[in-house]
Amino acid sequence: MVSLFQALMLILNVVWFIMITHIIMSWLLNFQVLNIRQPMVSQIWYGLNRLLEPIYAPIRRILPNTPGLDLAPLVAFIVLIIVQRVLINNAGFFYGY
Repeated sequence: MVSLFQALMLILNVVWFIMITHIIMSWLLNFQVLNIRQPMVSQIWYGLNRLLEPIYAPIRRILPNTPGLDLAPLVAFIVLIIVQRVLINNAGFFYGY
C-alpha cells in the first residue's frame, strides 16, 4: 500500500508541475514575452493544452462563462491541492496504522 500512496503522490506532483508550467506560459504568452509563432514555444504550448484540456473541459462546463478570464485552471489547481492534502492526511491508511 505504501507504493500505491507514493505512486499517487508522484502522479499528482507531475500534474501540479505541468499545471504550473501551463499557467506561467499562458501569462508569458498574454504579455507577449513569448511568441506562439516560434516552433518550440508552439509545440510546448499545444502539448500542454492537449494534456490539460481533459481536466479543464469538465470544469469549464460547470463554471459560468466569464469572457476574458478562464477560471478552470484555478479550480483544477485548488482541487489538485485538496486531493494531495487528503492523501497526506490519510497516509496512515496506506502505511497500515
